[in-house]
Amino acid sequence: VAFTVILMIAGTSCARHGKGELPADVIMNPNTASGQSDPDALPVIEFATDFHDFGKLMSGEKVTYAFKFTNKGKGLLLISKVSTSCGCTVSEYPKEPIKPGEGGTIDVSFDSEGRIGLQNKTITVFSNTQPPTNLLRIQASVVDVKDM
Repeated sequence: VAFTVILMIAGTSCARHGKGELPADVIMNPNTASGQSDPDALPVIEFATDFHDFGKLMSGEKVTYAFKFTNKGKGLLLISKVSTSCGCTVSEYPKEPIKPGEGGTIDVSFDSEGRIGLQNKTITVFSNTQPPTNLLRIQASVVDVKDM
């Protein structure tokens, strides 16, 4: 019975490559057991800018901005996730590996519905770079239509 349980656990733990997971041969981890890494093998994400000011918006207005980036490193750049500081901000990003020298955009949409005043939002980009996160920021001054 114990042997059967061990076999079942081993069989299910090895079959985890499913939807949303990246295959092991695509991910390059230059870190070693000693904690040393080869910085030449790393991807490097470089943004043209990490801040965008939408300026003055009327409440209810929806706006979008594309943060442009380039992989300045020597390894494949993989963006695993992009999270935002609130539900009023949505983002789209490339799901496929970005080759060295190539780039893409992280498209950020802001919905000012129900918001008034100065709005500062952050977007966190998770990738296989060192450090593994990069912060982007957007800002807008939202005014009520009746105050115009």
